[in-house]
Amino acid sequence: MRFPPVNPYTALTIAVIAISTSAIFVKMAHMAPASIIAAYRLLFATVLLAPIVIVSHPHIFKNMRVKEWAICIGAGICLALHFVFWFESLNHTSVASSVVIVSLQPVFAFIGTYFLFSERFTARTIISMIITVMGAIIIAWGDFQFSGDAFFGDILALVGAITITGYFLFGQQARKKMELIPYTFIVYGISALLLIGYNIIIQAPFFPYPASHWTIFFALAVIPTFLGHSIFNWALRWISTATISMATIFEPVGAALLAYVFLHETISWQQWLGGSIVILGLMLFIISTGRKRDVTIYNKNS
Repeated sequence: MRFPPVNPYTALTIAVIAISTSAIFVKMAHMAPASIIAAYRLLFATVLLAPIVIVSHPHIFKNMRVKEWAICIGAGICLALHFVFWFESLNHTSVASSVVIVSLQPVFAFIGTYFLFSERFTARTIISMIITVMGAIIIAWGDFQFSGDAFFGDILALVGAITITGYFLFGQQARKKMELIPYTFIVYGISALLLIGYNIIIQAPFFPYPASHWTIFFALAVIPTFLGHSIFNWALRWISTATISMATIFEPVGAALLAYVFLHETISWQQWLGGSIVILGLMLFIISTGRKRDVTIYNKNS
């Protein structure tokens, strides 16, 4: 294997910072409903992917089977729901709480694979999951004491974690026969169309928005999506999946720091304590399931 053109660990650091910006951008686009932000993010991402797909996979739809379309549609629905619930959670709770709770996705993924694919729990896995859930409960309890609205935001973030798990479980099936770029393009496109239809039904305004918001919509499609997740996929050639999964655990830390700098959000002692416990639990969880690719989170569409 030839030497990589860029130090993969440097690239990994850039990618973690990139995905940490997602929640910050959503908070900044406060004039737009969550469903509109999600629609434009996925629409712009689809448009940016289109030239690559046309050149590299000109017959992308030719050999698609009904089952593959069904899986892509299911994944598209889950991804659309994930963005709507998670983005809406940021209107009610802090960046720190929301991102930490959404980061519980690997736990839900492993539970899903247990019921769907007969994966087995080890004692270490169960202990790590208990630790992670305890951390999330501390965060939710602190937010509940602060305000009911913040607790409601935590619940929305939890639903966001569950729906992104559905996206990954569908993707696990699709990626057995479909390449990454075509699959991503189709799912993003389906999600964008679903969200556009949803916004038309609820009469959410597609415009006008200030120039700063359009910049944010585009930045969401570029920075966390391509500079974040694309780099993770590139780094897989040089770094183990476990290392990349471990790196993405620090997204809540990066998001909380960026929220402090740009949004002036402070972090309560319950968020510090609960967040630290969640990160510890996720570390132990990934170590205990290190050989199971089903629970990796390197391609999470945050």
